[in-house]
Amino acid sequence: MTFSHDTDQRLNELEIKASYSEDLLDQLNLTIYRQQQQIDRLVQELSILRQQMPEPGDGAPRNLRDELPPHY
Repeated sequence: MTFSHDTDQRLNELEIKASYSEDLLDQLNLTIYRQQQQIDRLVQELSILRQQMPEPGDGAPRNLRDELPPHY
């Protein structure tokens, strides 16, 4: 009877650990999913910003004095 009780107790502990592991895995998967969504949004925003930038070869030659802040 002691052997059976010890085995049942060990089995219960293993089931509890497995349950916690499954919960942790679900939480990690959700975190990764959210991070991937955020990465996708950032990539899309970066693409939009790159499209809005003027091409370096367009227009007049570049003058570095035009790029100085107004307080200089």
